[in-house]
Amino acid sequence: MWTTPDKLRAKGIIGMNRRNIRYIGRYNDRRLYPLVDDKLKTKLLAQEYGITTPALIGTVTTQFGVKHLRGMLEGHHGFVIKPAKGSGGKGILVIEQSAGDVYIKPSGAQIRLEDIERHVSNILSGLYSLGGSPDVAVVEALINFDERLSEYTYEGVPDIRVIVFKGYPVMAMMRLSTADSDGKANLHQGAVGVGLDITSGTAIRGVQFDRTRHDHPDTGHELISLRIPDWRTLLLLAAGCYEMTGLGYLGTDMVLDRDRGPMLLELNARPGLAIQMANGEGLRPRLDLIERQPEGGSPEQRVAFAQQHFARQSELREAEPEPSAVAVG
Repeated sequence: MWTTPDKLRAKGIIGMNRRNIRYIGRYNDRRLYPLVDDKLKTKLLAQEYGITTPALIGTVTTQFGVKHLRGMLEGHHGFVIKPAKGSGGKGILVIEQSAGDVYIKPSGAQIRLEDIERHVSNILSGLYSLGGSPDVAVVEALINFDERLSEYTYEGVPDIRVIVFKGYPVMAMMRLSTADSDGKANLHQGAVGVGLDITSGTAIRGVQFDRTRHDHPDTGHELISLRIPDWRTLLLLAAGCYEMTGLGYLGTDMVLDRDRGPMLLELNARPGLAIQMANGEGLRPRLDLIERQPEGGSPEQRVAFAQQHFARQSELREAEPEPSAVAVG
């Protein structure tokens, strides 16, 4: 079932044209993009601002350094290797455990050290980077994600995307990996998106492949009970990324670690628009309200404002057909 551009505009849905011109073009200085396009720079900047991120094990910057991977990985039973300039989850290798030269992925598949070396070599050559430019391989400690969320995901770590506008968290969703998404929290590959109430961190509605979803397709667990622990702390971390980067419109990707709580995974200066489908509501009314607010205010004040004005009730008990998205300007 298709809807019309007029109906989408009436719901406040924004499309790529408006996002690019009105918000990204106006509020994001292009000279600041390297701070978020390079995951290593983001991590180092976050450490400077006291924003929690997964622990850095090391980096590989040259093909010669690939041969030193064994020593770098020794003693780390689980880790993640990712391209510093990658996008869309491409090039990310997750290892849950290891024994000698055998490394086990979340799916149970086994690879050897030479496979990891080849993967890192491909990262350095720019196979996964934006524009194919030479890259750096970033090796991070494995996230011990909160076990309270284990029934909502399949062979992967769920993450939380928060859109932050002028320092205000305006809309949020959790991305749940599935068999279709190969254990990755990527909606385009088949992950489930769950809209989250800014006030409470509870589930509003779920979507997969742009269609309404009430349970996880692999675990069968219903989504209505989903509630994000340490929600206010997570929103404060997201809001603080405004001061950290100077970017007025950005997406913050967060994860929940069992021991360290909410952590910043990465930032995006051009966040996608699927979050509107997950929430069943457009961004425009919220962005318009924020534009009318005076400049300034602490992260605590901005989070309190968002929680007061953007409250939503769950739709997961309703079972109405969901129209497909149509891009509007």
